[in-house]
Amino acid sequence: MTDWIQRWQEGKIGWHRAQVNPKLVEFITCLKLKQSDTVFVPLCGKSYDMVYLLEQGFKVIGVELSSLAIEQFFDENNLVFTINQTDQFTLYQGENITLYCGDYFALDKSVLKTVFAVYDRAALIALAVDLRAKYAQHLYSIISNDCRVLLLTLNYPQSQISGPPFAVDEDEVVSLFSKGFECQQLQCFDDIKNEPKFLRAGVDFIEKATYCLHKTGA
Repeated sequence: MTDWIQRWQEGKIGWHRAQVNPKLVEFITCLKLKQSDTVFVPLCGKSYDMVYLLEQGFKVIGVELSSLAIEQFFDENNLVFTINQTDQFTLYQGENITLYCGDYFALDKSVLKTVFAVYDRAALIALAVDLRAKYAQHLYSIISNDCRVLLLTLNYPQSQISGPPFAVDEDEVVSLFSKGFECQQLQCFDDIKNEPKFLRAGVDFIEKATYCLHKTGA
């Protein structure tokens, strides 16, 4: 995780996008949200997607290891915030949004008791393979039954280029979320032509997939 903080300090955040992810706009209805529902965004960085969620009338809870990322989010979007400290987190709170600065794995269920849905654009794929099962298990443990997850992943030949973002294929998604979730792949397509970094590295393909997960608790 030290590497993650260092990337933010050095500005090596090639995964960040300054506009809303079109897949969030296209598939947000799968989350079955109502006005004022709360969406959890794990490893949120300074994602503009959180602004989009706020603009749609939803509340946001995020968690992020880098305080720099969180401060940039509020500053770049001209959002007023306050800072409070708990035993394990620094809380950055604005109107309808609370971002927890600290370790995702230290979050407990009480923090997310109002959460109705999860949006994961860059959390799972930011983690190396040895952490992904732990991530999925922890997510299961802290969200409520009937919670829905919009999950975006990438899949490419990992041997051809190192992550992050890391390659996560459909079989791994199904395996990670086989316990307690219904898993539906909504879309998958090869987008290598729009990924110059991967093209330069000689990567054969990069599949971008979108999933809707539904925690059933079964």
